[in-house]
Amino acid sequence: MDIQIQSIHFTADVKLLDFVKEKVSKLSHFYDGIISSEIFLRLDNSDNLTNKIAEIKIQVPGNDLYVKRQCKTFEEAIDKGTVALSKQVMRYKEKHKRE
Repeated sequence: MDIQIQSIHFTADVKLLDFVKEKVSKLSHFYDGIISSEIFLRLDNSDNLTNKIAEIKIQVPGNDLYVKRQCKTFEEAIDKGTVALSKQVMRYKEKHKRE
């Protein structure tokens, strides 16, 4: 699976990038037909503590699965996002297994 990470308006450190790659690559355990993934990491300009936004889009044959999470840390947002995406991937796999 091809993983592309974009940090918007800031420079992500290597530890964060490695964490994101590790978490997103685990999605291929649920379905090996994942083609690629794009991750966007953004800082929200609000004064709110939950100003870290992670958007994850994975491309599967014939469809794109997408999740967006806003949390206190990027790690937490990625964790919650990959959990939600794993459920979407399993639903997608079950749907296409029946066809």
